[in-house]
Amino acid sequence: MLHQVHGHSSGSGAQGGESLREDLREFLSGEAPLHQLDDLTKVNPVTPETVLRCLQARYAADTFYTNAGCTLVALNPFKAVPQLYSPALMREYHAAPQPRKLKPHIFTVGEQTYRNVKSLTEPVNQSIIVSGESGAGKTWTSRCLMKFYAVVAASPTSWESHRIAERIEQRILNSNPVMEAFGNACTLRNNNSSRFGKFIQLQLNRAQQMTGAAVQTYLLEKTRVACQASSERNFHIFYQICKGAGTDERLQWHLPEGAAFSWLPNPDRTLEEDCFEVTREAMLHLGIDTPTQNNIFQVLAGLLHLGNIRFADSEDEAQPCQLMGDAKCSIRTSASLLQLPEDPLLETLQIRTIRAGRQQVFRKPCSRAECDIRRDCVAKLVYARLFDWLVSVINSSICADPDSWTTFIGLLDVYGFESFPNNSLEQLCINYANEKLQQHFVAHYLRAQQEEYAVEGLEWSFVNYQDNQPCLDLLEGSPISICSLINEECRLNRPSSAAQLQTRIESALAGSPCLGHNKLSREPSFIVVHYAGPVQYHTAGLVEKNKDPVPPELTRLLQQSQDPLLKVLFPADPEEKAQEEPSGQSRAPVLTVVSKFKASLEQLLQVLHSTTPHYIRCIKPNSQGQAHTFLQEEVLSQLEACGLVETIHISAAGFPVRIPHWNFVERYELLRRLRARTSPGPHSPLPAEGRSGGGRRGQGLSARPLPSRTPAQQPRLPPGTLLLSHLSQAQFCHLPFILFPHFFLPLFMICSTALCLVPKAPFAPGRCCGFSSAASSLAASSPERHWAAKGGQSPQVNPLQEPALHTAGGQAGAPAGPLSDGDCSPFSHMWQGVKGSRAEGAAQLPCLVPRTFGALEQTPAE
Repeated sequence: MLHQVHGHSSGSGAQGGESLREDLREFLSGEAPLHQLDDLTKVNPVTPETVLRCLQARYAADTFYTNAGCTLVALNPFKAVPQLYSPALMREYHAAPQPRKLKPHIFTVGEQTYRNVKSLTEPVNQSIIVSGESGAGKTWTSRCLMKFYAVVAASPTSWESHRIAERIEQRILNSNPVMEAFGNACTLRNNNSSRFGKFIQLQLNRAQQMTGAAVQTYLLEKTRVACQASSERNFHIFYQICKGAGTDERLQWHLPEGAAFSWLPNPDRTLEEDCFEVTREAMLHLGIDTPTQNNIFQVLAGLLHLGNIRFADSEDEAQPCQLMGDAKCSIRTSASLLQLPEDPLLETLQIRTIRAGRQQVFRKPCSRAECDIRRDCVAKLVYARLFDWLVSVINSSICADPDSWTTFIGLLDVYGFESFPNNSLEQLCINYANEKLQQHFVAHYLRAQQEEYAVEGLEWSFVNYQDNQPCLDLLEGSPISICSLINEECRLNRPSSAAQLQTRIESALAGSPCLGHNKLSREPSFIVVHYAGPVQYHTAGLVEKNKDPVPPELTRLLQQSQDPLLKVLFPADPEEKAQEEPSGQSRAPVLTVVSKFKASLEQLLQVLHSTTPHYIRCIKPNSQGQAHTFLQEEVLSQLEACGLVETIHISAAGFPVRIPHWNFVERYELLRRLRARTSPGPHSPLPAEGRSGGGRRGQGLSARPLPSRTPAQQPRLPPGTLLLSHLSQAQFCHLPFILFPHFFLPLFMICSTALCLVPKAPFAPGRCCGFSSAASSLAASSPERHWAAKGGQSPQVNPLQEPALHTAGGQAGAPAGPLSDGDCSPFSHMWQGVKGSRAEGAAQLPCLVPRTFGALEQTPAE
């Protein structure tokens, strides 16, 4: 791939290649320690090898966070580092005047989003997108960010408000262990893998205090309840119950010591997440009392016993399958825990009901495989509704009233990219979500920023990057894609074959560069080349999982339960019997798993597009989860997959300051209004032609300030609306003089007073403490000047023109003329830059000098 930086190609010609190799050798053999480079944009030259070596050096030095332009790279340490996430460190980053000058940390990103919400420049909603492969540390990162916001976003003014804020923070933090217990599991690559996606919305009021939160979940992997891969486990909550229940609870839930359950593999393996008391305490703080908790755990125990029911093949197809071994004891225990009648439960699992028209009903015995499917369907249905009910309870406990919050900070923690020996619909949806989030990053940063530079007319050479749009077209494109073909198979009134689905996908999408086929595979499958690597998906069972059928008789059975919780999860519908399912062509189209997931993903992306995004890339140093182990090949593949090297190229060559013109004017207009008007004189700062009336500029003297305008009300500006976009990184050092006037203006006032009183020591042009070059850049970046430089004409609308203000004595002061070349004010050279831009037809920029400097400007130099 050809990388271009600062307008120079890094791979053009033998001479350029030799120069690059020399720079590479010099950088890697230099004396400067690589672990001290806290920003990868400082790496020179920027190549995958230099970036990898820098990350490896920092990882060896126990430095796990590194800036990469707009992105923070987080390496998973695979060990406890408590001092790195202490409340004291959180307060240090929160109290720092410039957090980015501290060591890179997730708290830096958290503080930046919090200050952006507080900012008067552009107070918009913020979002943090935490991405990475499974096991890279996304869940831990989101958990620490929530703790950070709970610490810094609480500044109550009274004891009562302190108690309220403390209770809200505690509930928000306690939602984490509950969600992880019921939604996370141990997989081949991660001991605490999120088996669902979640977007957490932290709600802030006008005082930037956290008033509540809301949780939106996506695609719980409910199939894990009844089916776990080899060396993997079920959801954490099942192990917590079996290991943490007391003696009386074991008797109540029929969970004796050492009991074996088919749906509880690897029970001897103990994890940090198997802490039952933490989950119970968190549920208590969320308002779930002890009787309700016991009811929940009793239902889960009933599902475990349901999994022990086994059926034997029937010798006569007209007879239902019989139970195997001690399955009769299991079905009795399960029916007791779920408070269901035993015989109807067994009959529903064994016999299928078929409706023909509105009246005729046929009962057909199920095969052994069908009995197993119906048993699993009951467990998945109960667990999915229980999980959704828990989310609703959490939201009702932590969500604030809509009138009590104005902005939010969103935390997105979704399942990472997955590739297992056997990949099915769950992995297809998970990787599809990761493709969409990668495209969001590409569109928002890699593509959008470079296109914006081109529109601005700035000198820029495009940096090539990996665009995953072809893969998205394969997955969701119109009119034909993998998702549409799978959905179409669900609508066809015929049984679907795995081999037939493979043939349809390969024939209909043969022209896609991201579709492959493994000729050595014995099972029907297809390969999708994702941005993170190729994944082989098996088509067996894909259509049935997408249909996710729930036989109506199973739902009606669960509605007969006397259990209080199941009554809430499966309320009886009185209209259900009156509205029988229509048959034939009038049947409503099936809403598939893929369709529902795609719709929820689109809603999520709409929310992300309405916020200012921040990116945290979690990197897994090795697949074994071992501390102090950095495998270069594995890390390099992750860096290449997420386009991190290209991100560093664009960040290093790009422009650091990005403030809209109108926003900058509105934010710092106060400095102009603070300048009290003086009588007309040779040193007045406004053009002299404004003194006369009769329709000239400056007519209508009043104390009326500039009206506040929204972005939609601003006059349409030409390309170049980023006021400071022309500042290079070398000129960036001057920005504190502009962006922090409350500190620097008093300093300039003291210096100006001293220098103006010194005999024969007037300020010479260019001796303004470096402020002149910043002001020149500021003037040069005026949008109208940008037009003039491109040969266009300046617009007639001047949004920055302001009528003269009343003086302190109450008299209207006439607009004054520009500063003369010999002014001794330390801001005189800045005004020369602004005056020069006016001469070329540019709009008048707001005066950044308070009017209190008027007397100093008129002080004659001796």
